[in-house]
Amino acid sequence: MICTVIFDMDGVIVDTEPVHRYAFFRHFEELGINVSDEEYASFTGSSTKNVYQHLKEQYALTDSVDELMARKREFFNRAFDEKPDLELLPGVRQLIEDLHQHQIQLILASSASNGTIDRVMRRFALYPYFPHTISGEDFVRSKPDPAIFEHAASLSMAPQSECLVIEDSANGVAAAKAAKLYCIGYSSEHSPLQDLSQADKVIHHFSELTAASVQAIDTAA
Repeated sequence: MICTVIFDMDGVIVDTEPVHRYAFFRHFEELGINVSDEEYASFTGSSTKNVYQHLKEQYALTDSVDELMARKREFFNRAFDEKPDLELLPGVRQLIEDLHQHQIQLILASSASNGTIDRVMRRFALYPYFPHTISGEDFVRSKPDPAIFEHAASLSMAPQSECLVIEDSANGVAAAKAAKLYCIGYSSEHSPLQDLSQADKVIHHFSELTAASVQAIDTAA
């Protein structure tokens, strides 16, 4: 029986991808580098730190990774605070509330920075549902490395076999499976070009899940 659900954030709980994309490409323009859509899509699920480590090597950027991250964060924070139509993805609040009401532990494990996680959690009043929030910036490697999900599972009140991950990116699904966790892939228009074939189950809307159906999942099947 599933007792803990580990949520990714970007593209699963809230669609901040357009805000991230805007911030990244404003910064790319400022840096004078030409990042293709294909290269940008490959960053999905990676931490901002790892993205800029890659870009610094790829394009011989002179600024430090910390300086690059700080500048991108300026673009992001301004756009995030000014975007009035930013909402939770359809059906996800109802699922979160249903899981919480049925005493299923919820953990957030996102590649986003701690600052971005805090902004989202405060804006949508989600902290009461998530006793633990984990940021990818606190790990050396990004998804598909399993470290963030291994840590999330270690915080679960239940055994690893009773934990489930919800992810929308190929890197995130790969990380969950590498951590030996059952994974539901969320196929969304907000996360294009993502291969979710490694997921144990794929959904297209959160109405496909309820606390009862989640608890009934047999991870050994």
